Amino acid sequence: MDSLIAKAHAVQPLHKKRKTYHLQTKPKHSSSSDQTLNSVAKHTSIPKSLQDSSINLPDDVPTYKHIANKKLRTHLNRQSVQGARSQVLLEDAEMLLMEDAGGMEVEGEMGRTWRVGQNEVVQSSGLEAAKGRREYKLDGGPYSHLAIVGNTGHVSTFDWQTGTMHAELQLQETCRDITLEFLPYHWLLASVSNSGYLKYQDTSTGQLLASHRTKLGSCTTMAQNLHNAVIHLGHQNGQVTLWTPNLPHPAVQVLAHLGPVVSVSVDPSAGGRYMATAGRDGTVKVWDCRNWKGAVRDWTVRGGGEAEVEWSARGYLAVANGGSVNVYNPPSIHAPFNVRTPPPLYMTHPIPHRPLASVRFVPFQDILTIGHSAGLSSILVPGSGEPNFDKKEVKALLDKIQPDMIMLDPETIGTLAPPAKLTVTTFDGKPPVEIPYARLPRMERLRVSGKADETEEHSGEEGDGEDGNGKKGSTEEREKRKMRGKGKSLKRYLRKQRKNVVDPAALAIRAKLEKQKEDKKKAVAAAAGDNGEKKKPSALDRFKRSK
Repeated sequence: MDSLIAKAHAVQPLHKKRKTYHLQTKPKHSSSSDQTLNSVAKHTSIPKSLQDSSINLPDDVPTYKHIANKKLRTHLNRQSVQGARSQVLLEDAEMLLMEDAGGMEVEGEMGRTWRVGQNEVVQSSGLEAAKGRREYKLDGGPYSHLAIVGNTGHVSTFDWQTGTMHAELQLQETCRDITLEFLPYHWLLASVSNSGYLKYQDTSTGQLLASHRTKLGSCTTMAQNLHNAVIHLGHQNGQVTLWTPNLPHPAVQVLAHLGPVVSVSVDPSAGGRYMATAGRDGTVKVWDCRNWKGAVRDWTVRGGGEAEVEWSARGYLAVANGGSVNVYNPPSIHAPFNVRTPPPLYMTHPIPHRPLASVRFVPFQDILTIGHSAGLSSILVPGSGEPNFDKKEVKALLDKIQPDMIMLDPETIGTLAPPAKLTVTTFDGKPPVEIPYARLPRMERLRVSGKADETEEHSGEEGDGEDGNGKKGSTEEREKRKMRGKGKSLKRYLRKQRKNVVDPAALAIRAKLEKQKEDKKKAVAAAAGDNGEKKKPSALDRFKRSK
């Protein structure tokens, strides 16, 4: 019985000692066939304190032996070692980026890249790259996106690489486009309606963050600047507006075209500096988002119809119009040119199915997808995609940024504020001191800016004198005696606020009233027969009847 109680760890009588049992277990060796261990090990990392420090650091790592403070010396040495280790690891990581950007080169001076067709490109490409050249013949078009939507209401999503369909539905109504933009660093979903309302939805909380009324009618095109998360909208009156969730009005408003704007796209390769627009007037324009002094380059497209523009990750511009898709490569697109001629052509691809609804580049691939009336077509554009996938960018999506930080120039975040301008002034009988303009009292700010009316103050000071008891009354005492029984504290406060303030409208009204008084006096004098000459007073004037 005692052994059972001891095993159950029960409370025993005081005269008996509690027996303890130590189980001897042999360590189990982990086998590589443990699936759970292998799955966890893939997604875990060793802490920095336990990481392998056998990295060969350079010999010129600075040391701080001359610093007497032990704590500070240790901290500085640790920082220098970590900086050197990070530099070595960065060089190793750059060696792993073995993928180079593709491109097309011709032999001879007379050769042109735009003469190369898709069949030759597919034959010269690898097996994986050649899979991107496909044709999808679908009913209900023309289709606009890979999350595709047709004019007749057919909506579906599928994997473009394997052709596997994820979802499909029929809305039984006319669909024009999927106008949505997701801000990955802020977790915001931006959408614009046909009535011209731009809305920001917080996907992390499900709340409506902001709703802006553009006041420019319906909007059918929208693009995002990935550099600063600013939304670009194209309107029916030819204007392009730039919006942020923290401003109720557009940050920039540009008259881009003479007709409606049908397509807008921002270059992600140049830090969001260039924007391409296409209008119903048949022109394509490239704008510099840093100065907005005019289009850097513009040209007229051929073939009629509405043009579609799209930038790739490496700055290639695709323009779809009529029955063909033209691709232009940098830096010729960004070079200013006064003549309205298109830049040198990099590649062209004819498509017989009209109209061409939209064009989109596949991320990290040299593939361009075109939506048209018969379905979808994907062509190969060598050199247009970013070859190396940045994993740090995926990890940064977990850090949500506040919407207040969205602005046209994001470089201002983290910079020092400009020094405050000091103003030398004196008030309340104190010696002159340097005080920032924003901290000055209201009357001092008006006096410094030259807007204070000091005439009333000087006239009041001239009238200062001794009162009936022979004492000098200050301005405040006379003001208090003057205001007794003539109003409440609110009126007195408002009267003081209006004092010594030069208002052009008030001065004009005051002059007008003085003029009216003078005219009235002259009219009364003229009616009494007075020619303006003063008569000498007589003793019989007291018997005159007053009118």
